[in-house]
Amino acid sequence: MKKLKTVIIGCGNIFTMHVTPVMHRTDTELVGVCDIKKDRADKAAKKFGTVAYYDYEKMLTELKPDIAHVCLPHYLHPVASQFALEHGVNVLCEKPMSIRYADGEECVKAAEKNGVNYGVIFQCRYNDASQLVKKTLESGELGNVISARSTLTWFRPDDYYNGSDWKGTWDKEGGGVIIDQAIHSLDLVNWFVESEPAQVSASYANRGHCVMEVEDTAEGLITYENGTRYAFWAMNNYGCDEPIEIRLLCEKGKVVLTYDDAWITFTDGREVHVKQSADNLVYENGKDYWGFQHVKQIDEFYRSVHEKRAPEISGKEALKIQKIVCGIYESGKTGKPVKLK
Repeated sequence: MKKLKTVIIGCGNIFTMHVTPVMHRTDTELVGVCDIKKDRADKAAKKFGTVAYYDYEKMLTELKPDIAHVCLPHYLHPVASQFALEHGVNVLCEKPMSIRYADGEECVKAAEKNGVNYGVIFQCRYNDASQLVKKTLESGELGNVISARSTLTWFRPDDYYNGSDWKGTWDKEGGGVIIDQAIHSLDLVNWFVESEPAQVSASYANRGHCVMEVEDTAEGLITYENGTRYAFWAMNNYGCDEPIEIRLLCEKGKVVLTYDDAWITFTDGREVHVKQSADNLVYENGKDYWGFQHVKQIDEFYRSVHEKRAPEISGKEALKIQKIVCGIYESGKTGKPVKLK
């Protein structure tokens, strides 16, 4: 099997979730890392035995890698992704794919035009709980989803935003609790429903933070073409990070889902439960709320490159949740429902 030359653009907090799986692969050579903060790039390069760059365009043109991982602030995701895609490099980008929907579309077009793969990280789809629910829905055992709800009650103090030069801003982060935290639960429910979202009505506010521009609280209702209604509530003003909860009311049963557990109760009395299995990799300074399934999505993406096929969570697939996120912000800003079709 051909060794895939890999680079990672961005050596910040999420870097560990990408470099750890890459370094455990036998079909991969980490040929470069990049960060505009020289000390971070140098430290990462020394630790993982590779070359440090401070300009990703220079790194990509000089090294000509097979795969680039994009781990930058949100507003730079489509900028770096598009440059790499236009230079024939397969890209695996952290979520969100962009702030603006149109920028995500441009990246999808660039990947198609240049015949390379473009994937976006939504690692929570690979949790054991998520996989059980998805497979049970696909089997028809639960029937269609009639209604859904998700709740996120986490804690992000002002210091969380003070410690960043981009978080908490509309122009660089693109939003707050929706685009940064709740995007995963929104994506999971949308993935479970398997119908086209038709409309979103939402509101958002900053209720508890003094140092940021964006929302720390949001709620809304998404309606689907098949009649499914999905209500969501998310906020970063609780005293700790409680488990995110998703509930599904289906034709043949109910689902209660967190990122680590899923309970399915069928109308015929059967019950199924799954708990997240242990991960053997150790992510230095990894955050519990990121989960530990990056490795599964990264493995699948690398297989897709070897097999010359689209990845499971492609840029085209990621556009689905991007449209919903952008719709939530438009609805919250205008105070009116937004059509998603």
